Amino acid sequence: MTVDTSGLFAPLALRNLTVPNRFAMAPMTRQASPGGIPGPDVAEYYARRAAGGVGLIITEGVRLGDPSAAGSQDIPTLVGAAALDGWRNVTSAVHRHGSTIAAQLWHQGAERGDRDGVAPVSPSGVNGLGEQVGRALEADELPVVAQWYAEAARNAKDVGFDAVELHGAHGYLLDQFLWTRTNLRTDEYGGSVENRCRFMLELVEAVTRAVPANKVMARISPSRFMGGLYEWPDLDEMIAHLAPALSQLGLGALDVSCANSDYFQTSGRMVRKIRPYFPGVIVSGASLTQEQAEAELESGFVDAITWGRAFIANPDLAQRMQDGAELVPFDDSMRSTLV
Repeated sequence: MTVDTSGLFAPLALRNLTVPNRFAMAPMTRQASPGGIPGPDVAEYYARRAAGGVGLIITEGVRLGDPSAAGSQDIPTLVGAAALDGWRNVTSAVHRHGSTIAAQLWHQGAERGDRDGVAPVSPSGVNGLGEQVGRALEADELPVVAQWYAEAARNAKDVGFDAVELHGAHGYLLDQFLWTRTNLRTDEYGGSVENRCRFMLELVEAVTRAVPANKVMARISPSRFMGGLYEWPDLDEMIAHLAPALSQLGLGALDVSCANSDYFQTSGRMVRKIRPYFPGVIVSGASLTQEQAEAELESGFVDAITWGRAFIANPDLAQRMQDGAELVPFDDSMRSTLV
């Protein structure tokens, strides 16, 4: 039997990390880790995708250690011996099948609920609807926030993750600094394009002092559907400033996401704007067919393709595509179980 090693099935070099193919499992919140501790069912969930041939798994959002990061205690964390032991089991299970895995580091910012009595923190105390929520972070608090990410990144490396991904998309904390609706600051972190990008770049610097830069990815969503099509303000100027700055910091990869939007209306356009400024690895996708995914790889604008719900419905998505087998369609009821 001849093994296909072209297109989607070609290995991908992430500096000194080799990903066995161009299939990437997108991060999807599952809230299946009571007390923040990923159990055997979480390890089995990710191991099934690894056994099915995925090259890179990007985990569900992993909340930072500070209580302000997320409200649900069922979202996993990377703090505490029990949680770290749980993640060791996950990374070991994935590696046994030859796949690689990155932990997505997540702070919800103003999108965090406050039912547990913890006030959300964000750039300006304003959520994506323009509503006052929680409080604004003081400038002297931002280095502390950056260290929350750096601590989580160090812990991820210690428990066997191949990389970490900074969640800078979908209206959460880092994205809130980039967006003029949620960033109303008048200091050095608000106003101009350079100022709105400043905290994300400082954060990447802090994390890359904790773990090697080539093991750090960042997720961004310059164009996405969130109650309507939304794009970064000053879009071209933002990309022209942020993408080369991230490249100069040695970032391992950019994950360009569109929050379950039509790829060709959103991320497909964005990767074409980003590529001239970012020569490194770009990961993107959204429910593409195999033919569309192959064409995007061939274009050179994207180096690996993400699928989300398709991996919930088809743990063996990569193998099915390689075999030409029919895919199981995603059904919303599949969210209720971790299989």
